[in-house]
Amino acid sequence: MTPIDPLMHYLLLAVGVLGSVAAYTAASRLFAPPADVAEGDLSKLAKKEVGTSSAFSSLNPHGSLLEKLDLFLLKTFHLDVKLEELHMMMGRPQKPTPIEMLHLKEILAAGIIVFLYVMMESPVIAMFGIIGFFIPDSLFQGKIRARQADIMRNFPTMVDLMALTIEAGLDYMAAIERILKNVKQSQRTELENELQKMINEVQLGYTRRDALKRLAMRTGVPEIRSFVGLIIQSDELGTSLVELLRNYAADMRFRRLNKAEKLAAQAATKMLIPLFIFIFPTVFIMMLAPMMKSLVSGGLGF
Repeated sequence: MTPIDPLMHYLLLAVGVLGSVAAYTAASRLFAPPADVAEGDLSKLAKKEVGTSSAFSSLNPHGSLLEKLDLFLLKTFHLDVKLEELHMMMGRPQKPTPIEMLHLKEILAAGIIVFLYVMMESPVIAMFGIIGFFIPDSLFQGKIRARQADIMRNFPTMVDLMALTIEAGLDYMAAIERILKNVKQSQRTELENELQKMINEVQLGYTRRDALKRLAMRTGVPEIRSFVGLIIQSDELGTSLVELLRNYAADMRFRRLNKAEKLAAQAATKMLIPLFIFIFPTVFIMMLAPMMKSLVSGGLGF
């Protein structure tokens, strides 16, 4: 078989990468949801966060090759909204920024493409390295899940404290502010930081209803969404909030206990896999190795 010229290798590699990008673009546009979205969805919230602007506004379309590549990917795959949503759900950390998240996806995709091409010397196989572009999403989602778990760990206690403070005569916003004043800034949890953001938004002019809804969307926790709905409904109907909060906190603890019991029941089943992989082979080796050695060296000896 005639070997392929190295220039043809690179040409086929470029065609494969561009073809995979074109196929993904066509599929994403074909199956994309309608463009009309609700006013309060996450994409608009990510762009209209108090005191912030788009993280990609600093990119220059006439700048370096990397900036042009960033803008191409953002516009083609609508990644600006998605990355800002992920960054917001992660709590808007200083590192990584949305631009750094995009660069991580680009570097990983390019690295896997080069690695597959060097190892396999096949542009067709190297084309599958584009999968590396989506691997960081799982890392970001893992950070979001860890943050949400931290929020839920402290949420029932916060609801109980709110019920006690409201019973003392404060409304729910004043109750939250009083609770937060007793916690040092360096010792605040993710939940307390989000509640402080909500207080700041109300002070900047947002209505309480909008600030509560923004709290629910920033956290992405179903329990907080239910909690927000409970407060809004109590506000509209004028019902007592103390008993509602106490019952809600008790219900959350009950559900958390049921979840712990369910995980404990699944532990025995999950232990079977490491048991079969690590424990049983070791036991068999210890039992059968002396017998096999005696058999190979000249019989069993009896």
